[in-house]
Amino acid sequence: MINAIPPAAIFIIGALLVPLFRGRMKSAFLLAVPVLGLINLISIPEGSHWATTFMGLQLTVLKIDRLSLIFGYIFHIISFITLLYALKMRNDVEYAAGMAYAGSALGVIFAGDLFTLFCFWEMMTVSSVLLIWARKTESSLAAGFRYVVVHIIGGVILLFGILMYATEKGSLDLGYIGLDGLASYLIFIGVGINCAWPLLHSWLSDAYPEATIAGAVFLSAFTTKTAVYVLARTFPGADPLIWIGALMAAFPIFYAVIENDLRKVLAYSLINQVGFMVVGIGIGTDLSINGAVAHAFNDILFKALLFMSMGAVMFRTGKINATDLGGLYKSMPLTCAFCIVGAASISAFPLFSGFVSKSMVMSASAKEGFTAVWFILLFASAGVFHHAGIKIPFFAFFSHDSGLRVKEAPFNMLLAMGITAFLCVFIGSFPGYLYGLLPYPVDYVPYTASHVMAQLQLLFFSALAFTLLMLSGIYPAEIRAVNLDADWFYRKGARAFMWFVTNPMTKVSAKVTRIVFDAIPSSLAQASKNPLSVIKIASDTVLLQFAIPEKRDEIKARIKREKEIFPGDIIKHWPIGSVILWAILFLLIYLLIYYAYNIR
Repeated sequence: MINAIPPAAIFIIGALLVPLFRGRMKSAFLLAVPVLGLINLISIPEGSHWATTFMGLQLTVLKIDRLSLIFGYIFHIISFITLLYALKMRNDVEYAAGMAYAGSALGVIFAGDLFTLFCFWEMMTVSSVLLIWARKTESSLAAGFRYVVVHIIGGVILLFGILMYATEKGSLDLGYIGLDGLASYLIFIGVGINCAWPLLHSWLSDAYPEATIAGAVFLSAFTTKTAVYVLARTFPGADPLIWIGALMAAFPIFYAVIENDLRKVLAYSLINQVGFMVVGIGIGTDLSINGAVAHAFNDILFKALLFMSMGAVMFRTGKINATDLGGLYKSMPLTCAFCIVGAASISAFPLFSGFVSKSMVMSASAKEGFTAVWFILLFASAGVFHHAGIKIPFFAFFSHDSGLRVKEAPFNMLLAMGITAFLCVFIGSFPGYLYGLLPYPVDYVPYTASHVMAQLQLLFFSALAFTLLMLSGIYPAEIRAVNLDADWFYRKGARAFMWFVTNPMTKVSAKVTRIVFDAIPSSLAQASKNPLSVIKIASDTVLLQFAIPEKRDEIKARIKREKEIFPGDIIKHWPIGSVILWAILFLLIYLLIYYAYNIR
């Protein structure tokens, strides 16, 4: 069927049209694109659309089912909210890149084949890096280049995996792949890079804090969530994902606690939350997959709310480090309130969205007997409340009074944050609406007395621990510094490589160039003037090394005489017989080469 408009096309065409509008017409156009896109999506029936055959392989640009549909809904919603939030930025590059990025993400989740998925996958890289470079600072330029390099490497790995898979299976259909060969592992790793797996994650914590204010909100929504979607589609029940996700949920906590840049704290928190989703996909049951998808839906909202609140602070103050902020609740009370809603949601407080999705993954891990994983997720839940639920609002709006007195965030920012905060509370209070969109039927009740009490105890004891650490002075001080983790290897490694290329390698290359292209050709050219004389000089030079002392003076005199008369009269030095002999020798060599070539 080709009667449906691909959701990706609406956004990508909209991105191309952004420069044509001005003033209020531009604002109306920006908000109209995701609204029209959502209306279009609702009108498309489930099934395959825009299918064609290429080189004997079936390509499907648009395939809709319940798994892709819920991601499509939230991608449209967050695109509208982020564009509303960004209206005051007046940056066409940011608007166009954000729309193209959203459209590319929609192209990935609605792709029915691996080739279409890869094309949109790479479009995401190109459009998303523009949101980093659009900030136009030296650090954002460097972070953007590192971001591109990592994603190009990931894209190459993914492409090799897809080509091998298509060769082995004779199909490009996007469905369950499983881990059963080199091709599947290459696809697995290629997707994992975008998912920010441990040791492959530092592109996220490096680049997202360097993006523009609205760009960070866009970035928090799409790249990792499309990777979560692809994993849920292709590798559900893959055991390695359980432990990969558990590590993702745990290790960012330690970095977030010591980080001074509050947007970088949120970047680590993003990795932490994706870890819950990856665990759910790895367990592979209906409950765990539903939990992973529901948590992806909720994380897009509450993480965007937190990035928007920190962006509003940055927009008004020009600062984002915890050491530079504090006391802003006095001048930005609404932004502070919305930030607290986001913090409560990510911390999984009852009646907030995180509570009704994170618990599904934890319940699935306990139900399937993954006790160690359950404890890791429990620790991660306490940790996320500590670094995102408490640290973000505390250091930005309370803590010490920084003396900053600024205006409240602009109305469009407040409206965007208000809509997102409302959705966080609504989903947390009435989870049935979200559960009704999930891929599998839901038989799960989050609001049981035992679950509510256990979660409240965890949160209150975490808050008590934070308070005691602060009062005792044990809590790590916020330091004006750049913390490196796995990106140390490619930051330092890249510098070492460039030093090696520009110093030893350059000198060796120059030496080789002088020998191969200067010394040897000039020597051969000089020798060609009288080869017989050169042979005499060379042979006498070798003979000199082994001659008896009585003969050395004679040989030296002969060498000196040959050098003085070189090249001399070649006819005189080359008798006619020698000339004929050399001519016959060269002719013989030519005939042998000609015969060897033509006898094949």
